[in-house]
Amino acid sequence: MSFDVETARIQEYRNNLDIALQQRGSKLRGAVTVATYRGKAGKAVERVAPVTAQRVTARHADTPLISTPHDARWVYPVDYDWADLVDTFDQLRVGVELTGAYTMNGAYALGRAIDDEIITAFFGAAKTGENGSTDTAFDTSGQQIASGSAGLTVAKLKDAKRTLMANEVDLDFDPIYCAITAAQHDDLLNQIEVTSLDFTNRPVLTDGRLTSFLGIQFIHTERLGVDGSSDRRVPVWAKSGMHLGLWDDIVVDIAPRRDKRNAIQVYARVTCGAARLDEKRVVEVLCTES
Repeated sequence: MSFDVETARIQEYRNNLDIALQQRGSKLRGAVTVATYRGKAGKAVERVAPVTAQRVTARHADTPLISTPHDARWVYPVDYDWADLVDTFDQLRVGVELTGAYTMNGAYALGRAIDDEIITAFFGAAKTGENGSTDTAFDTSGQQIASGSAGLTVAKLKDAKRTLMANEVDLDFDPIYCAITAAQHDDLLNQIEVTSLDFTNRPVLTDGRLTSFLGIQFIHTERLGVDGSSDRRVPVWAKSGMHLGLWDDIVVDIAPRRDKRNAIQVYARVTCGAARLDEKRVVEVLCTES
């Protein structure tokens, strides 16, 4: 059983059990491509490199054969699960329904695990090749914007967007996202280009919260990592550049445990993996945090 349930037992005046403050599930899965798989690995995408058409300079000449380069990007499953017990005797004493709260709590935890897989895949080595046996490192030379001992600035966002556009990301059909922590959100609120209507034709704040700017949609998460210099690694990406594979989406099972005096076990699991599909569709923006 959860040993923290004694806390709830002595609070008889409460008629509702609050979920502890936490990120409620996955924030990022809606900003990446998603597919389902079976087996020990999944071929997330079969990529073909661009080819160049040949100009016709003579009549009745031989048909040119221009080989199309092929490449594959792979995603591998990782298992996560969680469980806790709702003791029958505790349930009676607490006077509130614990099962639903525990279920939601477990689902939130698995949603955060999904985000952790996506965040790792932003800048980690991607499995490439016919059998996924080649590690393709993130392109820090062409797809990384240095911190410059500064936080997240409008100039950095412009550089990130320019990089994606130069890589021919089709902004008409491919939405652009940026994951930020509270520190980067605060950085942008201190930028006059963001908050002043002198620089934009419509407000970009919703109830004091920045949701989009420069055509980039912001997603708030406190789970982004830092590099060896303690600079925050902020990803800016096209949706087509990142992928989530689901072997089994979040599943919750609630059943009595006969070996635990019929306590109700709340069990949840997910099997998922994430991959960067294209280095040119992801930009790393390094941000100093004070």
